[in-house]
Amino acid sequence: MHSAAPPPQPRGIPVLASLPADLPPWGRGWMAALACILEASAPKPGNVHPAAAFDDLCYDDLVAAALAVAPALDRAGTQPLGRTILDAVTATRRVVRSNANLGIVLALAPLAAAHSSGAIRAADAAAVLAGLAADDARLVWEAIAIARPGGMGAAGRWDVAGPAPPDLLAAMRLAAGHDSIARLWAEGYAPLFAGPVPDLAAELAAGFTLDDAIVRCHLRQLARTPDTLIARRHGAALAADVSARAAAVIAEPDEGWRDAAARFDASLRRPIRVNPGTTADLVAAALYILLADGTLRPHLHP
Repeated sequence: MHSAAPPPQPRGIPVLASLPADLPPWGRGWMAALACILEASAPKPGNVHPAAAFDDLCYDDLVAAALAVAPALDRAGTQPLGRTILDAVTATRRVVRSNANLGIVLALAPLAAAHSSGAIRAADAAAVLAGLAADDARLVWEAIAIARPGGMGAAGRWDVAGPAPPDLLAAMRLAAGHDSIARLWAEGYAPLFAGPVPDLAAELAAGFTLDDAIVRCHLRQLARTPDTLIARRHGAALAADVSARAAAVIAEPDEGWRDAAARFDASLRRPIRVNPGTTADLVAAALYILLADGTLRPHLHP
């Protein structure tokens, strides 16, 4: 059993020294980059991390993408949300050849726009979304076209391959059933604050290392909600099966969960790649929130 303890502090992150000097620590862009790097660094089953890559994506790509989006997300409170998203996706495309972070950008941009100082509430992000205009829809649709996300398929009305919708939030509501990031927008970020945010905080408070807490948060969210990227690419039945297996891993007693997680990870990579990528995007958003409210306080290497 893990007794209650102060949340462990992240190790130093030397790569953050690569951030532009005009992005001071604890600004929107700085925290967004750190959240993305921390999420990518933890060995979450089925995802890219320092010891596991895909044919078209590796850990260095994710770090490069995190650093690339930082300036755009730092401007989130001073410009329209659609412009922030388009600028971030465009910056990513300059440094990475595949869709490294469209979901993360869509998840983080409203949070960054809502954040000025201190804790972010779901209502703050919802208020940002309530102010969307038609031009935001055009810019976000342009960003999606640049990112070229895989597995989207055809969605009928307001398909991502077609013209932008007049009401972006209405389009997200229509997509909420098959995309967890769209559901965040549609439900005013309530699912994030009801799931991954308290999950991650509880794992840290229980004394787990940061990497373990991130992995366990990922597993808990995957067990709670089938990953919508898996469902779109491989079908609802496989997505549900993956969720059931994640629940079995997190139910393992004591230290047994780590070996179970390693076996689960192997099963998601062979014989076919099954990537719970949308779940990872939600974890990155939860990390941003805990950075903003002070639960996480990393230090930089000199």
